[in-house]
Amino acid sequence: MELYADFHIHSYLSRATSQSMNLDELSRNAKLKGLNLLGTGDFTHPVWMRELKEKLEPSGDSGLFSYGGIYWMLTVEVSTVYEQGNRARKVHHLIHVPGFDTADQIVDALSKRGSLSSDGRPIFNGLFSPELVEIIMGISKDIMIIPSHAWTTWWSVLGAFSGFDSIEECYQDQTKHIYAIETGLSSNPPMNWRWSKLDRFCLMSNSDAHSPWIWRLGRELNVFNLKRPSYYEIVNSVKKMDKKRFAFTIEVSPEYGKYHYTGHRDCNVSLHPREAMNFSNICPKCGKKLTIGVLQRVEELADRPEGFVLKGAIPFKSLLPLYEIISSVMGVDKLYSRKVTEEQDRLISEFGNELNVLLNIKKEELLKVTDAKISDAIIKVREGRVGFTAGYDGVYGRPVFDQGDDLKASKEAKNLDDFM
Repeated sequence: MELYADFHIHSYLSRATSQSMNLDELSRNAKLKGLNLLGTGDFTHPVWMRELKEKLEPSGDSGLFSYGGIYWMLTVEVSTVYEQGNRARKVHHLIHVPGFDTADQIVDALSKRGSLSSDGRPIFNGLFSPELVEIIMGISKDIMIIPSHAWTTWWSVLGAFSGFDSIEECYQDQTKHIYAIETGLSSNPPMNWRWSKLDRFCLMSNSDAHSPWIWRLGRELNVFNLKRPSYYEIVNSVKKMDKKRFAFTIEVSPEYGKYHYTGHRDCNVSLHPREAMNFSNICPKCGKKLTIGVLQRVEELADRPEGFVLKGAIPFKSLLPLYEIISSVMGVDKLYSRKVTEEQDRLISEFGNELNVLLNIKKEELLKVTDAKISDAIIKVREGRVGFTAGYDGVYGRPVFDQGDDLKASKEAKNLDDFM
């Protein structure tokens, strides 16, 4: 059975999330997306935990649950904030657990270290990353804990402003319990393959969705091929980097992510790393420090050239949400547009779910439902023939389509003369 899984989401009880992040809306939109397994997120919050216990039904002894026609895995993201090496460290960690008994023990342990009711993603001040892992793994060896969005500028294990220069530096003697990292929207597997210190870690991809809409939910995900849905099989396939069971990840192009390039949003300055370094990482317009992007951070740590392919790595595919494709072709610069959603919904209604549209439907079939420009754009995304204006400093990147067959990616920075 193929499992299309997005483990990293949040409920309506996390800060800056949609009030529609409830089990019913998440289930409905997961099926429209083509997902059949979601992480619950936020299980340490007492209100969300109560809802989960009331509604989720155990799926036998698999360690998973069912509700709304999909499977669920108990997950939570937690934030640790502390000082180490004369620097403030802010690291997010994603925790996967196989059942409520284990989750209850985690809640009991973490409640002694900080408030669990103020945010679905709890923040623990003064709790070091190795200490968190030691506490969690002391509860059960079946738990899996991984660094969230490992490269993101803020709040990550390798981030430019609060991260470390290796996974081992962060987790120290508890690194033995870390088997995977989450790539995040602004990096993809080839970027991670460039650094040999990451070879031993499986690369996972999730959406970190704060709203249930299908252009957020499952925009990055993991695909497993298992005899039956099982928490234990999933975790084991990650630990062993087993390509027979962990089939592939789906990633957005990293240029789409909000922190791919280095830049300064207030001044509309976006720079490729080599151009940012020419300016000593100072904004050429206002003189403030630039926000260091993921691409530049990878360049700082990489010990392999671009294009290196890691032998034995889990494969990946690059896609974009259907809404983003349609809105770009239509020239609609809105987060929500009835015209775009109607076109999106027509395709999903005809072909079952969004992932089927993006991955499988042939162009001649697409042309029966939508116009040639949209059909062409879907195929170009599927084949990797789409350019981008790269995201930077909290601004999403934008796809660039043209009508030619040999579209070149717009990955270069603005000319230096633009800032002189």
